[in-house]
Amino acid sequence: MGRDIQAIIISGEDRRNYRAKLARSLDVFARMLRERLFEDESCQVGQEIELNLVDSDGAPSMRNADVLAAIADPAWATEVGQFNLEINVPPRQLGGDALADLEQEIRGSLNAGDDKAHSVGSRLVMVGILPTLRKLDVHAGTMSANERYRVLNEQIFAARGEDMRIEIDGAEQLLTHADSITPEAACTSVQLHIQVSPDAFARYWNAAQAIAGVQVALAANSPFLFGRQLWHETRITLFEQATDTRPDELKRQGVRPRVWFGERWITSVFDLFEENIQYFPALLPICEDEDPLAILEGGGCPELAEMTLHNGTIYRWNRPVYAVVDGKPHLRVENRVLPAGPSVADVMANAAFYYGLIRVLAESERPIWTQM
Repeated sequence: MGRDIQAIIISGEDRRNYRAKLARSLDVFARMLRERLFEDESCQVGQEIELNLVDSDGAPSMRNADVLAAIADPAWATEVGQFNLEINVPPRQLGGDALADLEQEIRGSLNAGDDKAHSVGSRLVMVGILPTLRKLDVHAGTMSANERYRVLNEQIFAARGEDMRIEIDGAEQLLTHADSITPEAACTSVQLHIQVSPDAFARYWNAAQAIAGVQVALAANSPFLFGRQLWHETRITLFEQATDTRPDELKRQGVRPRVWFGERWITSVFDLFEENIQYFPALLPICEDEDPLAILEGGGCPELAEMTLHNGTIYRWNRPVYAVVDGKPHLRVENRVLPAGPSVADVMANAAFYYGLIRVLAESERPIWTQM
């Protein structure tokens, strides 16, 4: 889930300070890796599921604030559009009946959430892109009230300098422009997390990269956008275009997009966080008071807030995650390629396929990516 921020005015000094703090955080992160300070227990898995809200006619329902108030559960949160919600499923170890228990828990949570949504005139729908969504449903006025989205919207358009161009060729064609990031809200996904040790991270990330195309082919369920039939999984190209900070000139120069697959295999999780700083300007240059080096040398565990915030504004299809839980740091591979739904059974089947295949490939004697 995203981090909440307050309304801000960003100065040139803010950006200089943030760049310096990012570099300091990366140095501390490298030291933590060298000194083997990370959680190294059996891997855990978790999920985030993004959902759509619809009214009695199946059209988008712009009532996520009302639905969240009715659900009243911290596991639920807003997403970009007022017709979106997200649920965070608690992590667990895989083994025994873990998947069956996870399916039962997800069904229970979604059914309870749907009942609460129904009490305020809405229903929950899981699908990569809501087929009834219209162009007039996605604009600045339908963005969620969370200040984080407004600031992010401002910074993306300040970097881009012009309206978003969304052009998709499929069975039909779509060409439109947007003056906000709200078209991104059309894309709802299931994010699969695997906690792994630093030593295993590169193998698991490389394996996730290798199977991403197969995942999309198996799970595609988003052929429609704004009344047009486009890609089998239109969410992929829509998400890439709706968050693109590059004008055409920078695209032609080969500047990397913020929705990024990557361009090579890695040997360490450090490679990805280093690339973040090398290639991507900060969108939200917000510094915290924490001195990560002082915290580390004092025997504590730094949050590395600047490094994690910056990482959260770079939308890799397989994203590295650094987090601190109960005072202990850990690493996760966050797989972001799958659309939500269209049913709980689909979500669980796609998750089981991913968890099983990535384990086999990551632990194989001859890694698949050495053969590609």
